[in-house]
Amino acid sequence: MEQPNLKELEAIIAIARRGTFRAAAIDLGMSTTALSHTVGRLEAGLGVRLFNRTTRSVSLTDAGRLFMQQVAPSLQDLRTALETVRSQRETPSGTIRINAAPFAARAIISPLVLEFLRRYPDMHVDIVTEGKLVDVVGDGFDLGVRVAGLVPTDMIAVSLGRPQRHAVVGSPEYFEKYGKPLAPPDLFNHKCIRVRLPDGSLFRWRFEKDGEQVQIDVRGPITLDEASLTRTAVLDSAGVGYIFEQDILPDIDAGRVIRILEDWTPPYPGLCLYYPGRRNLSAGVRAFLELARELSRRATG
Repeated sequence: MEQPNLKELEAIIAIARRGTFRAAAIDLGMSTTALSHTVGRLEAGLGVRLFNRTTRSVSLTDAGRLFMQQVAPSLQDLRTALETVRSQRETPSGTIRINAAPFAARAIISPLVLEFLRRYPDMHVDIVTEGKLVDVVGDGFDLGVRVAGLVPTDMIAVSLGRPQRHAVVGSPEYFEKYGKPLAPPDLFNHKCIRVRLPDGSLFRWRFEKDGEQVQIDVRGPITLDEASLTRTAVLDSAGVGYIFEQDILPDIDAGRVIRILEDWTPPYPGLCLYYPGRRNLSAGVRAFLELARELSRRATG
């Protein structure tokens, strides 16, 4: 049989990581049909099925899991070798793959990513947003972006400078009808927009003031797992929301929502880029990290 090509290997890893042919095809920039044909061709050449397919799900077979265990590290070594060669160019080129929480991607897109692309037009940045924490090395990413407390201990972290902060908000109409909570326990008497975390658990709203820390398991008519949906519900007076400050600040400034309990929501360590220290970094990744450090110095200086 012909030896598998790089495109076929990338396809297997993308499907295993994303869990569906459709999502993997989007990541790879190809049609679902073309991806299916690519995998079918590889399976035919190997003489084994790598995936169990149903109309609802895709999962690795035993042979597929063994294939992934053997191929994924080797493919990452190949990527590293290619990037090492590219790094000899004076002008960085190639692709940087970044995994980030959705709110983290929104935070870095304008000040960092778009500025990087203006400086290095031969580069391409591929951002995948996921709520859950992933293995950036095993899943083929160059960098991850998470809040400081979630960065794996075996990674090198680069602070992005600005601290994070939550804002507790409601619409003027809501507070006119129900009044404003004056302290975190008052939230038990209000309709609150509940937040579901990526692992399925419900998030407890966290507060701190003068050394006192409080966690409130709020109650309310709706549970959501995405900040933009929470914002929509708050703007429609469905209840009180607990949202990252950067996602709601324009609405606060415009008077569309009113912020409360501000003295109970102090800033805490912000976002970090992180990457494995044992890998040789490409010229593009090094340039991206240097720009991140430059912007961080500006933000804190």
